[in-house]
Amino acid sequence: MKLNYYADTDSLYIDLSSKTSTESKEIADGVVVDFDQYGAIVGIDIEQASKHLTLTELELNMLPLISQKIRA
Repeated sequence: MKLNYYADTDSLYIDLSSKTSTESKEIADGVVVDFDQYGAIVGIDIEQASKHLTLTELELNMLPLISQKIRA
């Protein structure tokens, strides 16, 4: 999983898979989910991310080999 923040557009893309997106669906205002050809979620795009999320802190819980808090 990769988190990509784009300051020029204030968007956060959560890349969940290396598979190619073939379909996108806006599930809420400014939140778009990308799907592969089989309907599996491959990514999530959050527009105006800084207005909806605290981008200075990332907390990882219950992940294999990782359980820590990261601050920017």
